[in-house]
Amino acid sequence: MTTTDSSDLVRGVGVSPGRAAGPVAQVRPPAGEPDTGPPVPEDRVDPEAERIGRAAQAVAEDLERSAASVEGERRELLETTAQMAADPTLVGTAADLVRGERLPPERAVWQAAGTVAEQLRELGGYMAERARDVADVRDRIIAELTGAPVPGVPQRAEPFVLVALDLAPADTALLDPERVRAIVTAEGGPTSHTAILARSLGIPAVVGLRGALETLTDDRTVLVDGGAGTVRVDPTEEEIAAARRPAATTRPFDGHGRTADGHDVELLANVGDPTSAEAAEAANAQGVGLFRTEFCFLDRTEEPGIEEQAAAYGKVLAHFPGKKVVIRTLDAGADKPMPFVVADDEVNPALGVRGLRTSRHAPEVLDHQLAAIAQAAADHEADVWVMAPMVATVEETEAFVAACGRYGLTRAGVMVEVPSAALLSGPILARATFASLGTNDLTQYAMAADRLLGSLAELSDPWQPAVLRLVEATCAGGAQQSRPVGVCGEAAADPALAVVLVGLGVTSLSMTPRALGEVAAVLQATDLQACRELAGAALAAESAADARSRVREALPVLAELGL
Repeated sequence: MTTTDSSDLVRGVGVSPGRAAGPVAQVRPPAGEPDTGPPVPEDRVDPEAERIGRAAQAVAEDLERSAASVEGERRELLETTAQMAADPTLVGTAADLVRGERLPPERAVWQAAGTVAEQLRELGGYMAERARDVADVRDRIIAELTGAPVPGVPQRAEPFVLVALDLAPADTALLDPERVRAIVTAEGGPTSHTAILARSLGIPAVVGLRGALETLTDDRTVLVDGGAGTVRVDPTEEEIAAARRPAATTRPFDGHGRTADGHDVELLANVGDPTSAEAAEAANAQGVGLFRTEFCFLDRTEEPGIEEQAAAYGKVLAHFPGKKVVIRTLDAGADKPMPFVVADDEVNPALGVRGLRTSRHAPEVLDHQLAAIAQAAADHEADVWVMAPMVATVEETEAFVAACGRYGLTRAGVMVEVPSAALLSGPILARATFASLGTNDLTQYAMAADRLLGSLAELSDPWQPAVLRLVEATCAGGAQQSRPVGVCGEAAADPALAVVLVGLGVTSLSMTPRALGEVAAVLQATDLQACRELAGAALAAESAADARSRVREALPVLAELGL
């Protein structure tokens, strides 16, 4: 945690814009590590072991009921956690510890979860992130076994600012924006579950604020600025009155992104399944800038067939007749392991076989997907563009464009997530018809900082000047070849950063549907020349905090809009 010029202002990493004030309510902590206690009597071993299965089943059923009350990514998070609660590996390992070592059930669950979590951390990437889910499930099962309160978001009569070490996915998915005015966590980063869900719900959020639990204690009033990444402790009444309370409704978007002087900027939506496509359509998105196709492939041991894929893609395309839909081919590997394309024993999955690289080992998977996309495109009126993730070389670009051409897909582009692709954007875009910057991974690889590691949140910030220079280089390559360059990473949802990206030459911005209205409003208040000047100021900064501060100070519209 760092302190600015005032002792009552502390800084983390802003991940969801907006300003809100209220009393602090810390997340209810778990009971902690249970004592080993006396051995379970021999005649009680089997009954005590069986209690673990019943407790796990009760937790799973509770999570499934919660999942039924929400939609989209929130439902997926809860369903995933419920599946982990019912996973026979955790339950079986714990039951074996009761029977073999006569451990009390709660102690057996604790030890079994530790073993499972360590195995996941060793796998790295997405599987390492799931270790946090194991800890959440462990604490819920132990609470069920002991009758202790279930850890998580507190229930309070008045709206509050939620403060936590970090939020479990299940907690995040159940957040109510009418009650949770803002979120502050000591850990987490710009691409954590907390950050992504906060943005989708319109809740201001600051993560990576070290010492948050010690400084922001229960019932202390704080003012959170999710755009600036700051928390003011004990604000004045005037400051509280000026803070925008998070609205339950989304700021409207008229379906035409543009600057104050009429320069067109396509404002698109990121979607991951038909449900999120409905939200994008309802928000008047000008199209889809990132259609993640992994929902067809996850949790499967073999790839889905061409007909199944085409039908699934068609459910998204149907929402956007006459509009652009950019489909990303399978982004397997690293945080999305899939056994039919990626080995599970890579030492460093984030630098391994992922994205387009999987086609070296399983070219038929890419061919089948392109065939399915072409079939879905023929059956619907959307303007279908296709892009490959994790492109690093000109040769990879040529191979992908040729593969798309075999299926009549003429709008073939690349994602720029690797610094080499940004630096080679000129020759790459001489082959590809467009580029889309994935700022989450581009930041990770440019800063050599795991984007899932909360302790490096300040490095995983897309405001880093080095990252902005890579965006500038990519846009220069696009201009050289007269090719459009978009941004589909989480950076596009930050209204202040969106201005900078447009100033750097980005032609489209794709984001969570809820952010469209706020980004549009800030762009409509800023002319193109101002965007370029602010981009220059950000590039000249020596740190992410300096870049963000320079730009925000020069954009009074942010304060006017409560951003």
